[in-house]
Amino acid sequence: MHTSVVLFTADLRLHDHPPLRAALDRASAVVPLFVRDRAVDAAGFAVPNRLAFLADCLRDLDAGLRERGGRLVVRSGDLVEEVCRVAAEADAGEVHMASDVSAHAHRREDRLRTALEAVGRGLVVHDTVTTVRAPGSVTPGGRDHFAVFTPYFRRWSEQRTRSVLDAPRRVPVPEGIGSEEPPDRRELSDLSPGLARGGEREGRARLAAWLRGGSGDGKGAGVVGDVGEYEDRHDDLAGDATSRLSPHLHFGTLSPVEVVREAGGLGGPGAEAFVRQLAWRDFHRQVLAARPAAAHEDYRTRHDRWRTERAAREEVQAWREGRTGYPVVDAAMRQLRHEGWMHNRGRLLTASFLAKTLYVDWRVGARHFLDLLVDGDLANNQMNWQWVAGTGTDSRPNRVLNPVVQGRRFDPEGAYVRRWVPELAEVPGAGVHEPWKLRGAAREAARGYAERVVDLAEGLERFRRARS
Repeated sequence: MHTSVVLFTADLRLHDHPPLRAALDRASAVVPLFVRDRAVDAAGFAVPNRLAFLADCLRDLDAGLRERGGRLVVRSGDLVEEVCRVAAEADAGEVHMASDVSAHAHRREDRLRTALEAVGRGLVVHDTVTTVRAPGSVTPGGRDHFAVFTPYFRRWSEQRTRSVLDAPRRVPVPEGIGSEEPPDRRELSDLSPGLARGGEREGRARLAAWLRGGSGDGKGAGVVGDVGEYEDRHDDLAGDATSRLSPHLHFGTLSPVEVVREAGGLGGPGAEAFVRQLAWRDFHRQVLAARPAAAHEDYRTRHDRWRTERAAREEVQAWREGRTGYPVVDAAMRQLRHEGWMHNRGRLLTASFLAKTLYVDWRVGARHFLDLLVDGDLANNQMNWQWVAGTGTDSRPNRVLNPVVQGRRFDPEGAYVRRWVPELAEVPGAGVHEPWKLRGAAREAARGYAERVVDLAEGLERFRRARS
């Protein structure tokens, strides 16, 4: 019996899975394997919210495999050592896996290939598993990546999207391969109370609801709105009219190829705007693939003299806890802590407040987001933070998002603020965005809310002086 190993990483699904399909086509049995990599733990990326979502995904993947006559093999330790050990136990000739873009992923792939080839086994790496386009497949003439999104998107849109693969009907797994029990989120602590459930079944249900017109309560209990409304409502903080599919794309319980094909096939401004956001995922990955150091260094340095976390300790702590005195910033930061997720508009304005208004090093904010976000993706998180901080791919590096203007524009009635900042629940209308200007009964209703940590004019002047 010829056997192959399929190493699952950020592709925890059975539908549209090129490595699994190729392994089944080339072998009579496969070992579906997931390794809890100790290097990920050591780097600080194994945080409670993502571990809980991961546990859901692994248990769901195991259940799906068992429905097809197989099972998931789970191991813990050094990934290269564990893959080689399982390949030897199964006498597997090949290991199949998805490509990835981080420096860690590149080193891991090189180590694994070397170790397997040393014992006569092969490593087959598949593109377009976690992206729609492979990072190196969309490039400008004479350069290794696009530094500006619009021309990238134009070229991205011109390329053919591969076909979607069906989930296999049967997955034969050899006997005698030892496995740990898949983890259970109930074993974890310090989770965000409103953390969403993970798993391919959950992801596919959310996608179907989003494409046909979803329903829910706007607090993470379901999909609100639908893709047809996305162009008009995606910045509506209170309406929460986004797909909330980002955790499923991060863990690969949904295929970005399938999502683009399904959404793109609907047509219309909403679907087109949604597909454009998926292209941003690919854009950030091709930047990080070409410039791995951008995960922790400025992509385009502005020679900033950032305030450190130590120098701005009180302001940074107020930002983390959602008590900056700027209601829409605080609402977004409290949503992050409660759900392990934040509306994209909230991510932009909270990042701008930390990096531009407080002039604190963007890496401080990026680390905090990665500590809590269930969709904490290295490429998207770091490159979006750099875009906002003015050290990334933004063509307007000095743009500053005013939290009062942003609140009035994207939460005009203050419903989002009142949802997440109960101290302001009795303050009516748009006045909730400037509680320091309230008078009389309205001022009394806001009693107990935080004082502003900085005056916006002072913060802007500090930023301009630092950048001059």
